[in-house]
Order: sequence, then C-alpha cells, then structure tokens
Amino acid sequence: MIVITGGAGMIGSIIAWHLNTRLNRDDIVIVDRITHEEQWQNLAHRHYAHYLDKDQLMDWLQGRNDIEAIIHMGAISATTERDFNKLVTTNIQYSQNLWNWCADNKVPFFYASSAATYGDGSQGYDDASIDNLRPLNGYGYSKHFFDQWALRQVRNNLPVPPSWAGFKFFNVYGPNEYHKERMASVAFHTFRQFSETGTMKLFKGTRAGVEDGMQMRDFVYVKDAASVVSFFLESAAGNKPAPNGIYNIGTGKARSFKDLATAVMTGMAREPHITFIDMPQDLQGKYQYFTEATMSKLAGIGYRQPFHSLEDGVRDYVQNYLIKEDKYC
Repeated sequence: MIVITGGAGMIGSIIAWHLNTRLNRDDIVIVDRITHEEQWQNLAHRHYAHYLDKDQLMDWLQGRNDIEAIIHMGAISATTERDFNKLVTTNIQYSQNLWNWCADNKVPFFYASSAATYGDGSQGYDDASIDNLRPLNGYGYSKHFFDQWALRQVRNNLPVPPSWAGFKFFNVYGPNEYHKERMASVAFHTFRQFSETGTMKLFKGTRAGVEDGMQMRDFVYVKDAASVVSFFLESAAGNKPAPNGIYNIGTGKARSFKDLATAVMTGMAREPHITFIDMPQDLQGKYQYFTEATMSKLAGIGYRQPFHSLEDGVRDYVQNYLIKEDKYC
C-alpha cells in the first residue's frame, strides 16, 4: 500500500489521481484532516483503500509490513501562518516522525518541501545546495528546517529511509485547489474574480524596475508535479532507484502574473481585463518578486517527461475543470 498524507489537498489528491489513472493503483491510504466543508470533493473521484485522520497515522503504522512508500504532502501550507508552534508541530515534528518510521522499517519516503525556502532569491533557486537560504516567513523556514534536518541525518550517518526525496514545489496551480481560499493560485482567483466582476486585480509593481503585474513566478501545473512524484515512486520500486536528495519541481521558466491572468481569461474565451492594486501590508517585505527553478538536477537523473507550458496548463485547468459543473479532478 502507498500512504499519501495531505491526500485530500490539491497536490496529494492529484498524486492519487495519477496513481489511479496512470498506474492503475487503488491500494492507497489517504491521510488528512479535512477542515473546509467542500474539501471532501477532492476525494469524490478517487479510488483508495483507507482514509485516516492525520493523528491516527502513527498508531496505524505500528507493526505494519505492507507499506510500499509514504508520500508526505500534509502540512500547514499557508505562508501567512503566524503561530510558529503550530508550524513546528505539523511541518517539522510530524515529518520527523514519519521519516524515522520509514528509516526503521526500510520504506521509501517522499515529502513536500517548498520554493518558499529560497526566500527573496538572492541565493538563487538551485537545488544543488540549500546552504545560506533565508526564507521570508515562518512557513518557508519550517520547510527549510526539515530539509536541513534530513541532510544532517545523512551526513551524520543516522538512520535514513532506503529511498527518499524532498520536493521544492514552485507555484503549483490546477484542479482541487478550491478549498485553499486566499492561498489558492492566482489562476483560480483570476477565474473567480473575472467571472464575478469582469476584471482581475493584480499587484502594482512596488519594487523599482518591476512593472504592474510583472512579478515573476515559475508556475507549474499540478499534474506535472504529480508526474514527478510518481517517477520517484516507480524508481524506488525498481532495480535502480533515483538518487536521494532534494529536488526542485518547476518548469525552469519564470512567467509574470499578468501572463497567467491573461491565459486564464483567454481560456475562458473572453477579452482580458486587469486592474492593478496596492500590495497588502502583511505581504510587504515577505513577498517573492521572482522565482525560477533550476531544473538540471532532475533532468540529470533521467526525468524526461515534458512540463506543460503556462498556456497549455491553464487551458486544461480552465476548460476541463473550472468551467465544468463538476470542477473536481
């Protein structure tokens, strides 16, 4: 069986979709704690063996010898979370407990890190080294702490899972993100706002040299993110597992929020219209103006599946999900 924590979240549920539809696997254990009243719909089309609350997982794992891998996507993912004690408990200690269980039981472990660990980008976006990174918020720091802890386990010859990888997801967008509210992608917010008001609000260029709406991100379609995770899962089950380590998951090509919003509105077959607004006070000084994943490490281990272009990913998202009566994947 394959355990997916955060399995009712966007990335977790699309990983389950990939296992169901691409690998014909339904021996899946979904672990989560659903707090949004509509989030259960992320699981409505999935086939899986068990659902567990996140606090049930460690007890459930005791004595089991039928776990093929743990895919750990569960976390507090809000970049605006201010309660650092909650971040420590959920994003660090829970992850450490799962890592240790996998190490003790010789089970592959794959977990979600984040591009938020790169901070303002002054140290670049290269997954070859995570030294000297300075995240801009507590969420990013909690992910960076666990990355550092995992690498320290390796350096100190402490127990590690037989196969493991941490995934620095860049700006993931796509179906099943609807429960994330403010933390949902700008693609989803564009569709909703433009449908309701006829315009999309984007931030003004508050930094010198940055024009309105031209803050840049490496936008990656959630189906591509799931494909990379599946590659590592299948590799771990084969004769030549992928090298352990931390990997970026992005396209390697930064695009502007203006490009993204325009692609959404074009996908809706309507004339784009954008309004520029001031950046909220709580984001000032904690905002990434540019992200672009260095992808040579993933390519270097043999991952060859092409990533959707921004336009192709947005088109699939809008036309096959957002405009449908049932928008869930």
